Amino acid sequence: MRRFILALGLVLLCGPVAALESAEVTLPAQGALQGVRHGDIVVFKNIPYAAPPVGALRWRPPQTPLRWEGVREAAAFGPACIQMWKGAAPHGESEDCLSLNIWSPVAADAALKPVIVWIHGGAFKLGAGGTELTDGTPYAQRGIVTVTLNYRLGWLGFFVHPALKPVAGEAEGNYGIMDQIAALEWVRDNIARFGGDPRRVTIVGESAGAISVDLLMISPKARGLFAGAIAQSGFGRSEIEPVRGPNAPTGEADGRDFAVSLGISGDDAAAASALRALPAEIFAQPSPYVLGAPTLMVDGVIVPEQVEAAFARGAEAGVPYITGGTSWEASLLYALTSAPAWLAGRIKAAEPATVALYGFGANPAQAAADFITDFYETEPDRHLARLHAKAGHPAFVYRFSYLPKAQRGTLPGVMHGLDVLYAFGTLPKTAFTLFGVPVPAETPPDRKISNAMIAYWAAFAIHGAPGAAGGPHWPAVTGGHDPVLDFGDDGPLVHPAFAAERLDAVERLHGIKGWVPW
Repeated sequence: MRRFILALGLVLLCGPVAALESAEVTLPAQGALQGVRHGDIVVFKNIPYAAPPVGALRWRPPQTPLRWEGVREAAAFGPACIQMWKGAAPHGESEDCLSLNIWSPVAADAALKPVIVWIHGGAFKLGAGGTELTDGTPYAQRGIVTVTLNYRLGWLGFFVHPALKPVAGEAEGNYGIMDQIAALEWVRDNIARFGGDPRRVTIVGESAGAISVDLLMISPKARGLFAGAIAQSGFGRSEIEPVRGPNAPTGEADGRDFAVSLGISGDDAAAASALRALPAEIFAQPSPYVLGAPTLMVDGVIVPEQVEAAFARGAEAGVPYITGGTSWEASLLYALTSAPAWLAGRIKAAEPATVALYGFGANPAQAAADFITDFYETEPDRHLARLHAKAGHPAFVYRFSYLPKAQRGTLPGVMHGLDVLYAFGTLPKTAFTLFGVPVPAETPPDRKISNAMIAYWAAFAIHGAPGAAGGPHWPAVTGGHDPVLDFGDDGPLVHPAFAAERLDAVERLHGIKGWVPW
């Protein structure tokens, strides 16, 4: 009887559990939505999940979304949040941007479906949930309700200033992460009306989105909002600066410097009003360096500590977890690979045998790319997975090394971020150039590896484990056993202990206090 009462309570909280059959859905707290049906999928775009964060709500935690009258058309993507990179928003940008998009299968049965929530990347300075590159159709076709979302970026999303006194009990600084949590709360409260099961939500993100996934894993405020997590290129050992403290840099120091650059130097209410009165376009100026301020902060509330420290304590969410990256993550960190001889000398001074392991003598450029990729991504993936497994939770590691035939032998590996196209099946129909690198139009082998990646991600969302998904069985990481599923040129293959000797050497370098490659 107790189980029945609990189940009934969940149904009442979630709303109707009948299959989604119409392109019109009514949200009791907001209003009616009119989506668009495409065959067996209904798509709803630009649904507000929080109030517009403008005026007095700028640099405040996300607030309850507003109601609307009549039926709101949900046929077109809304604007992205203000970008710090010109031309990065395909559907425009606005400070009023806290919206999400839903792809839902039209099901014949009444059972609620698993849910994927996608968190976009972009160094926390650019990107959007509403783009054609992250179309949720492939997952909806596999019976998974798919959600993409916007969150505040740049100085509007990550900003602390002594003039902006938070309301008692409110967190400060990481407004973009607070937005993600608000979107997940909205999904919990509303996704059943779109046929989704709020108890079977898998969060997935790439780059800044993957870093967000790891932060949500350790955030007490996100606990219970998801049942699985996939981090694509999450740089798991990266450290985040504190909100404030005795040593620079800190979030507050960054915020004060930015305000001074705009002519606002006070710490009083007048300064707060002046900051909130600034036109949104001020915050669209390009960042002087993409990976620099504004950025995440350890605030003690939303982000209580460093990701690695939380995993080491077993304080992360105890949900099934996939982590991994591409074979050329160093493409994002070109400056660190541009002087291979200098890098080899730096490594040799700390861990001499590592230079030979990476083959700096035979091919220094490739060795530098491989080392930086392993140092910032591949080894941290293994490290977090080991810690998660040690805490008793399922952990899986992947590597994406598949290159189209036209690129083989010309690149060190797969560029950071290109795996997103394969994860959504949005491969290019015509060739284009990305950061000076030619990307060819898709071929049948490209589509085959994309379908494989989608199948494993879908299996994970449905079952809580990737399983075989039509390919080799993907085993979990266990003590002393570090399997990696490599999406490679010959299709998905399992490596029982991928590059163990190299990664052990990198792990030793991480163990040298203060050692970094530059």
